[in-house]
Order: sequence, then structure tokens, then C-alpha cells
Amino acid sequence: QVQLVESGGGLVQTGSSLRVSCAASGGTFSNHAMGWFRQTPGKEREFVAAIGRSELNTDYADSVKGRFTISRSNAKNTVYLQMNSLKPEDTAAYYCAARFVRYSATVSFRETDYTYWGQGTQVTVSA
Repeated sequence: QVQLVESGGGLVQTGSSLRVSCAASGGTFSNHAMGWFRQTPGKEREFVAAIGRSELNTDYADSVKGRFTISRSNAKNTVYLQMNSLKPEDTAAYYCAARFVRYSATVSFRETDYTYWGQGTQVTVSA
């Protein structure tokens, strides 16, 4: 059983940067692919970024490509989402998710592929 705890959310201005983190415990972190999703009230949760067991394999939603960077530290059991050039439309609750994978190259943008979820951290970008 993997537990995930997000942190680092907050209120920032348009154009600012913010890094959110997700600390994992209770499992072998390096055996899990990780993902970030976000959700606003009244909308479905949407894919943001994903990373495989190593940092060599990543995937991004078109809306954040070039602005957001996902990374991980297997030594710290933590996955990060660096968000630059933030826009008001990036305002959402950000959730990290984990799934066990056998192959290091596996990444997934599908919400249903993930087994474990955190409680979320709120990111608000003011205009």
C-alpha cells in the first residue's frame, strides 16, 4: 500500500513559478510510475504529466508542454512538478498518483491506470 502526500500549492500571480511535491511512503517508490493530474470544481480530473520509473521517460498534456516539468528523486521517494509561466487556467487542485510498473519506460496519461492517489494540493493563479 502506497501513501502519497502532496505539498507546495499556494496562491501565485500570472507568470510566476511554483513547484509542488508528492512524497511517497509504504512501498518501493522506484517500482512505480508516477503521474500528476488536476481538477477544478465541476470538471473531470485531467492529466497533466507523467514519469516512468526513471526520469528518461515523461509525458505531458499539450496545455502544459514547455511550461511544466515532472521529475523524481528515487532517493527521496518524491515526485515533483515544476510549473513555470503559470496562467489563471492552471488554477486547480493538483493530485499525484502512482502505479506499479514492470518496465522502466512505462508512462501513462490515463487516470484509470493509477492505483494510488494523494489528497491533492490547491494551486491558485491570480490574473
